[in-house]
Amino acid sequence: MSELSHLDGEGRARMVDVSAKADTARIAVAEGALHTTAEVIALVRADDMPKADVLSTARIAGINGAKKTSELIPLCHQLALSSVNVSFGFTDTTITIEATAKTKGPTGVEMEALTAVAVAGLTLHDMVKAVDPAATLNGVRLVTKEGGKHGHWVRPETEQQHKHETATAATTSLAGAGRSAAVVVASTGAAAGTRTDTTGPALAKWLAEQGFSVRGPLVFADSDIAYALSETLAAEPDLIITTGGTGASPTDATPEATRAVIDRELPGVADAIRQAGTAKFPLAALSRGVAGLSGRTVLINLPGSPGGVKDGIAVLTPILEHLLAQVAGGGNHE
Repeated sequence: MSELSHLDGEGRARMVDVSAKADTARIAVAEGALHTTAEVIALVRADDMPKADVLSTARIAGINGAKKTSELIPLCHQLALSSVNVSFGFTDTTITIEATAKTKGPTGVEMEALTAVAVAGLTLHDMVKAVDPAATLNGVRLVTKEGGKHGHWVRPETEQQHKHETATAATTSLAGAGRSAAVVVASTGAAAGTRTDTTGPALAKWLAEQGFSVRGPLVFADSDIAYALSETLAAEPDLIITTGGTGASPTDATPEATRAVIDRELPGVADAIRQAGTAKFPLAALSRGVAGLSGRTVLINLPGSPGGVKDGIAVLTPILEHLLAQVAGGGNHE
């Protein structure tokens, strides 16, 4: 029978001695959701709450909460966190929260990721309570963790859902059968809650329809896109599609961040997406989006417009299965 690690032989609480454990890279992902009203969602997305800058405040609070976990949870070790990321998403009546914590050391960062979600969620509650005092913070839970002697762990119901989606997709020969994908949105306005992004949800929906197990959309400011790609690649998905940050503006940095992490380019894919857009909208030629491979992950940039994403989907749909099969070491027939 398994034993509780934080109790000694006499049943007394103790801090676990981790001095004999080896230092390894540790990553943990947690999630939660604030359930509220459609009115609150509209106000937050429009940055029009009585207490302004809701998402930025909650993000900072979540990061600060992760850093103070050992002060809040009595038996947690003090960790040297190498990174903490807190991101948000929306449904009609929910603000979803995802936190990723990373360190290198003898013990994991699960509690730091969970604390980041909890504190970010409580901060959201504080920010929206003037409009909806009945808002509830639900489902704070660990999703995945990496590192240590147990290696990779995925929450059982998440894994079962993925297996179910994989089995369903396999029966219809979809491109995403048995594969994972992530959607990353580069938008300073969407990250701050001052504009509504529709491209990320559209991509996530399309990928799910293709049979992929989808993470995201994960929304980041343009200045954080290099960090976003690094964090997303750490989970080694089969496919990452970005939207936004591909233009000629001084803040558009997605192509540069992508080139920094890929091993080989797929210029034909990027060119086909550009040509599909230019045929309808001449300014699509200004997109600097690239596509390439980072190990066995395919990474593709799409423009940050609904039309650009639609064109990208049209190009990718007929080639995606063959592309992923080639990257995996098969499907090399001419």
